[in-house]
Amino acid sequence: MELLDTNSAPADTGVIMDGDQTTFIKDVIEASRRMPVLVDFWASWCGPCKTLTPTLEKIVRAAGGKVRLVKIDVDRNRALVEQLAGLGLPMQSIPTVAAFWQGQIADLFQGALPESEIRRFIEALMKLAGTVAPAADLITEARTALDSGDFEQAAGLFEAALEEDSEKPEAWAGLARSFLGLGDEEAAEHALGRVPAKLADHAEIAGARSALALAREGHAAIGARQALEQRLQADPNDHEARYELATALNAAGEREAAAEALLTILRKQRGWNDDAARLQLLKLFESWGLEDPATIAARRKLSTLLFS
Repeated sequence: MELLDTNSAPADTGVIMDGDQTTFIKDVIEASRRMPVLVDFWASWCGPCKTLTPTLEKIVRAAGGKVRLVKIDVDRNRALVEQLAGLGLPMQSIPTVAAFWQGQIADLFQGALPESEIRRFIEALMKLAGTVAPAADLITEARTALDSGDFEQAAGLFEAALEEDSEKPEAWAGLARSFLGLGDEEAAEHALGRVPAKLADHAEIAGARSALALAREGHAAIGARQALEQRLQADPNDHEARYELATALNAAGEREAAAEALLTILRKQRGWNDDAARLQLLKLFESWGLEDPATIAARRKLSTLLFS
């Protein structure tokens, strides 16, 4: 397969890059001997390309470095397009996405497909190359992304893990939490609604459900935060205000302060409102996860309070 090449083209170690006819051999043909390579043929005037390319980038990032995406502007690389067409690659319409493996075209599709179909296309390519990560590895990567606040990448990785094994409760819970991080409560609820029945009572799923419930409770509380703080200044024993303030603090990501507000109620009046403060604190623990630093610290304080 003889295509335009220059040995002086700079190496690019990224998994998403812009390519051209001078670097095609290095970025696509040679690279495909190490990992699968997708080539996105696009143009600035192409409407469907503007939908397809971001989806391709999202899924490739979620693959964690196991597949590369090279984007080729067809208007700026007509010689390359003509050579590929001469080799049998259908270039009559764009977007066209060609998958390369071991220096050869392994598969292709045209048009802006739905994300689910694009994901299956890429997963089939990765399986062909033997580079699909086990579900456990994907979940580990997803949790790292989730902890760092990269919710979009985390969601993609959790979805990829579920494609490999749909009976991973931590992946379902992580997917829901990722959507919550993106502010999409409907998507989080939908994810939890798809959980297999036999996993419904798993602690990970229960925690994600608690996180969703607390997120919804927090909307109204956040708006009332200033008023709640003023109520407490006027009356430090206004337990209802402190209880609602804990919800607002949690929704704002202030976990330690939320826990302290509920612990304060317990210190002042342990059985207030049928033990509501303690029960809400346990709900927070479930939402945050048993290994979360805020959970560990607050649980220690709760134990000291209850058993002192």
